[in-house]
Amino acid sequence: MRRYQVILINLLIIIFLGACASQKRAKIKKGIKTVIDHRAFENHFQGVFIYDPATRDTLFKKNSSKYFTPASNTKIYTLFAALNLLPEKLPVLKYVFKNDTLYFRGTADGTQLHPFFKDSTSINFLKKYDNLSYSPYAIEDEKFGPGWSWDDYHWYYSAERTALPLYGNVVFVTNTPELSVSPSLFADSIVNVSNSKNRNPNKNIFFFDPERKDSTEIPFLTNKILTKRMLEDVVNKAVNLVEQMPEGQQQVLYGMPADSVYQRMMQVSDNFLAEQLLIQASTAISDTLSSRKTRQYVQDSLLSDLQQPPRWVDGSGLSRYNLFSPESLVHVLDKLYSDIPRDRLFSFFPAGGVSGTLEDWYPGGDAPYIYAKTGSLGNNHSVSGYLITASGKTLIFSFMNNHFRKPSSEIKERMQLVFEWVRDNY
Repeated sequence: MRRYQVILINLLIIIFLGACASQKRAKIKKGIKTVIDHRAFENHFQGVFIYDPATRDTLFKKNSSKYFTPASNTKIYTLFAALNLLPEKLPVLKYVFKNDTLYFRGTADGTQLHPFFKDSTSINFLKKYDNLSYSPYAIEDEKFGPGWSWDDYHWYYSAERTALPLYGNVVFVTNTPELSVSPSLFADSIVNVSNSKNRNPNKNIFFFDPERKDSTEIPFLTNKILTKRMLEDVVNKAVNLVEQMPEGQQQVLYGMPADSVYQRMMQVSDNFLAEQLLIQASTAISDTLSSRKTRQYVQDSLLSDLQQPPRWVDGSGLSRYNLFSPESLVHVLDKLYSDIPRDRLFSFFPAGGVSGTLEDWYPGGDAPYIYAKTGSLGNNHSVSGYLITASGKTLIFSFMNNHFRKPSSEIKERMQLVFEWVRDNY
């Protein structure tokens, strides 16, 4: 009898704990619903999915399997692709040395002479050789992504995509204390006037208000001749253009630690780095630089179990053609949480009230409780990532808002109430 009593007691404990957990989930659901049903959310499309990876329980969902415009939440998929395909140090160049000449081509690495990273790995390498031949014909992607806004061409966040970007494919202009231009070969292309656009749409003529006392980044029009000129300027020797690389085993030159680039991409939502990383990841699976091949490989081989496969067309989320569901974002966030040490993973994401695009939102008192990626386009705002509750649990969530006409600050304020409710009650 004693054995059966023990079994009965254990069953009663399990039933009691299950009932408590069920009541807690019901309380969470009711609390979230109370906030979400506010009139601030009534006239736009909204999707929410909150998930406990420890218990595999769904705490709350609303339109979670529907498709939304994700904006920069797309970078979560780009991060996943890069982490799975790229090495610890990013490939900078592929090269072959033949008949006293170094032949080289780009790998879409975005860090070379970048205004933030200022990495010179490729430049220092090329300086070692007397005869240089550059092959620019190795990229499938167009300069701009599908569905990008045509009139964004002059903003820093719409830099062109190329096989061998230099200087982040932007002109860096500063006027503190005097006018300075990088790369310097554009110094004579700056027109000191105030203009609503930063650049002529068809030429590398740039507009800069002489009254400005700060700096700005303006995308330049890229082409193979310009890349050749910039290379010659920094290596201080002639660079030949060749149609293709000669036969032979191509060697790889490696540059910066990948994690530092991922952090920059995610925390400040750097579109240029996101686009280049997605293209760069294709070097692991193809001889042709192609973001399409990266996306196809990730979806077919690494995410074949997705219930709502996304329409994924670029690396940054600039395109309104992208379509993701909250569940598809949580699915990838869950894989990242399972595969990557927590401290390393969280270092990629903006921290609420502390860093990046969340510096002014979702503060956590003594320590952040939100580590997440924001995504914003006109009339759209989403946040997806990780939430640490007051009881120490880690939840994974995606909160997506499309087609609102209110100021985004009002949407964020209501979202913050949801996050705080979950934090304090689960």
